[in-house]
Amino acid sequence: MSHAGHTGAIGPRLTFMAIKTLDEYLQTIPDADNRERMVSVLDWVKETYPDLELRIAWNQPMYTHHGTYIIGFSAAAKHMAMSPEREPMIHFEDVLKDRGVSYGTMLVRQPWNKPFDFELAKLFIDYQLETKADVTTFWRPKEA
Repeated sequence: MSHAGHTGAIGPRLTFMAIKTLDEYLQTIPDADNRERMVSVLDWVKETYPDLELRIAWNQPMYTHHGTYIIGFSAAAKHMAMSPEREPMIHFEDVLKDRGVSYGTMLVRQPWNKPFDFELAKLFIDYQLETKADVTTFWRPKEA
């Protein structure tokens, strides 16, 4: 099966290349304003939560604390997504409904043409830090 000319979700240049750095990731966001939005959100996380560690995994930026996943961010054509784990999505479902945001089981879509919801990001991150303080695995353990 030939992949010649295939552009994939992240663009033609980096389609099959594992992204290892933030700069490589940012190059996959074609729109300069969207790229700047992503940088401003990542900078906000770094300034607000200096103990979080930025890492690139699954070709996107994410933050961890003591080796456990806290939140990740990704870019799509019409929105930026913030992805906590499923548990915070369930915990804050009423908040998401009240805010009228678009969301799925694992992510919240933040349209590029609307202000980023830093307050919601803070709710997710604070919840993750509080409820995962004693978690020693990357992902939240499955409930028995």
